[in-house]
Amino acid sequence: MMQLRLGLTFAIAAMGLVGCSSFNNHSLDYKNTTTLAPLQFPTDATVRPFTPLYPAPTVDQLAIENAPKLENKQGTRFALPRPESLKANTAAESSAEGTTAMGRPQLVVDGNKNPLLQISGPTADIWQYTVATLSSLNYKVLGENKAGYEATIKVGEQSYVLKLTGVGNTHNLALFNPDNSFADPAKATEVLNQIYQNWPA
Repeated sequence: MMQLRLGLTFAIAAMGLVGCSSFNNHSLDYKNTTTLAPLQFPTDATVRPFTPLYPAPTVDQLAIENAPKLENKQGTRFALPRPESLKANTAAESSAEGTTAMGRPQLVVDGNKNPLLQISGPTADIWQYTVATLSSLNYKVLGENKAGYEATIKVGEQSYVLKLTGVGNTHNLALFNPDNSFADPAKATEVLNQIYQNWPA
């Protein structure tokens, strides 16, 4: 008798789980909405003029047809797609290619009190992050020498050259004047500090 009760309990629980996965919670009902006519008042009614606070946007049919399907396999409820799993051999591939992890930038000064941004990691990756950070700061890049890892940027009304130099795995980002002299320390500190604070890594 006890085994029968346990079996019945497990059967009901299993049916409940199956039912939950296929149960329609009406989260996809918005797909079947229809357009309603604007609200009409009797012709002899005196009402204040009004406009919709939140007018419905017009969506192109092509966009609707190519929109991602955010629903479960049964198509009965809203569901976000699961993130793609990382490849198991990613670490091994990175190690085989000799890829070095990029470190966080550090604000330092050289022996002449010139501010620098010190970063460890692959040169190309550091430069890519630098250019991306400049874009996020809305600094206008007037020119870029990708081979030499230099970029001429405009800060206010003044032009400066941002250079990335390094030895081994350690790199320094410094701000120069167009004549190749170090920029004013206060201005260089301001620009490098903004890059440091907005670094995407």
